[in-house]
Amino acid sequence: MPIFEYVCEKCGDEFELLVFKEEDAVCPSCGSTNLTKKLSTFGFSVGYKFTPASSGKSSSCSGCSSSSCSSCN
Repeated sequence: MPIFEYVCEKCGDEFELLVFKEEDAVCPSCGSTNLTKKLSTFGFSVGYKFTPASSGKSSSCSGCSSSSCSSCN
């Protein structure tokens, strides 16, 4: 029973929804089924270390201006 994050294309509402097999997601605000799944950060935070791609400019990450910090490893 995964929880998905959605954006409704009709009304713009953003929400999370517990979706069972073969069940269609429906916007709780307007009832539309025209939804877009959002990229959930939860999927990346469980046992996976994200390594940003190198931009070729320097050895620093895109999140800070330092060339060496504990979060860039």
